[in-house]
Amino acid sequence: MSEKLDLTRFEKKMVIRNMEEKDINKIIELQKDCFPGMEPWEPEHLISHLAHFPEGQFCAEYEGEIIGSCSSLIINFDEYDDRHTWQDITDDGYITNHNPDGMNLYGIEVMVHPAYRRMKIGHRLYEARKDLARRLNLKSIIIGGRIPNYHKYAEEMTARAYVEQVTRHQIYDPVLSFQLMNGFTLMRINPNYLPDDTASIKYATLMEWNNVDYLPQSKRYYKSAFPVRICVIQYEMKKIYSFEEFANQVEYYVDVASDARSDFAVFPEIFTTQLMSFLEERSPSLAIQRITEYTEDYISLFTDLAVKYNVNIIGGSHFVEEEGKIYNIAYLFRRDGTIEKQYKLHITPNERKWWGISAGDRVRVFDTDCGKIAIQICYDIEFPELARIAADQGAKIIFTPFCTEDRQGYLRVRYCSQARAVENQIYTVISGTVGNLPQTENMDIQYAQSAIFAPSDFEFARDGIVGETNPNIEMVVIGDVDLEILRRQRENGTVRQLKDRRKDIYRITHLK
Repeated sequence: MSEKLDLTRFEKKMVIRNMEEKDINKIIELQKDCFPGMEPWEPEHLISHLAHFPEGQFCAEYEGEIIGSCSSLIINFDEYDDRHTWQDITDDGYITNHNPDGMNLYGIEVMVHPAYRRMKIGHRLYEARKDLARRLNLKSIIIGGRIPNYHKYAEEMTARAYVEQVTRHQIYDPVLSFQLMNGFTLMRINPNYLPDDTASIKYATLMEWNNVDYLPQSKRYYKSAFPVRICVIQYEMKKIYSFEEFANQVEYYVDVASDARSDFAVFPEIFTTQLMSFLEERSPSLAIQRITEYTEDYISLFTDLAVKYNVNIIGGSHFVEEEGKIYNIAYLFRRDGTIEKQYKLHITPNERKWWGISAGDRVRVFDTDCGKIAIQICYDIEFPELARIAADQGAKIIFTPFCTEDRQGYLRVRYCSQARAVENQIYTVISGTVGNLPQTENMDIQYAQSAIFAPSDFEFARDGIVGETNPNIEMVVIGDVDLEILRRQRENGTVRQLKDRRKDIYRITHLK
């Protein structure tokens, strides 16, 4: 009697899954095989795709090999020009214009390895997109499709005539015929869509698949405004006698922010060094060690206040000991009770000399109920690469808690913060300490004028200043910033610094 047949010897494993960072190099090699003569992705493009919209990036894996992939983003298609190009719709391939509240899934690439075509890999990838559109309740999928056989007919007919003949099945085009078979309908033909697509003579067919299960939602209607209210606390450093006294002062300002219906309350850098005034430790390095002992009390206090007063809190920054090192860490306390943190990345000579502070190593961007934000502590705002990385990852506001002892130091923070607002078409916020701690070594005097800055264009505040405090007195400034105006200006402003970057001659590479 023969043994039972082992069917596993015959199985072939085909998986359609979301792309992961480990796949990036393989996908770039796949693209070279699929589109010879066309410029492939750079690793930074695919890293950006995964940062902005990981669920919209798919790959086909067969027997452990990547044999196909597709990329996409969400937009409100009505906000784009009818004659848009691939660069317009993808922000030069980085999809930083991805809009989670948009109505349309826009497909920017599908590819299948030539050796595995006719295995319905492309169809499976398209079905994954359709499932995603249904799951996210998107109105439609739109694609700018190549017509790679058009170069064979370009001398005898126009692109429109060619597309009509393909539509009538009189000519076969590997891309357009495939899209028609998968339920897409022709919207229009765009010239100059993809500059290096010589096979299509730069033309693309704009195609749409409509989600019949789509349910309109009010939040998807066009927004005329997306206001975010920010309360910036210019905090006075003065002698206190207990942590409870510190907590009472902090709660007072959170209450002020809440009464004004603020979305964010912003405290300054290392304002918890006020605790030194009752610790009676003369050595700066030992005093910092003592402050780290209050980390749990600090986190507990701000978490409770964020929930109690229903306001997101940028909790200034605080010295924290981790694995034998001390870091300067800014915390985001969301009003839903969750917490995030950003390490200070650039340590000043003064911080090294007196306190032995260690540097963090990662630029982070955080989701909030008011969009994506970043925190860059004091000296960090003086390095333009960090703000550009944050903007590329979708941040619309950069918060900068700072602590400076003289006007020169303060102006470095202010001028750089204003520059970052212009360069990245982003809002920036600075919050500093004032007053003095005369008996505290290395924290004796403070200088600040806290403010909220906007880009410089007609729709924004005059002089690019949404609001600012008076210098060197304890007070708050409350101002509204509008993320919808920011979005419109990025698309159609007098200048468009994000769109007009020359990525063909320079680029910022984010290593972590």
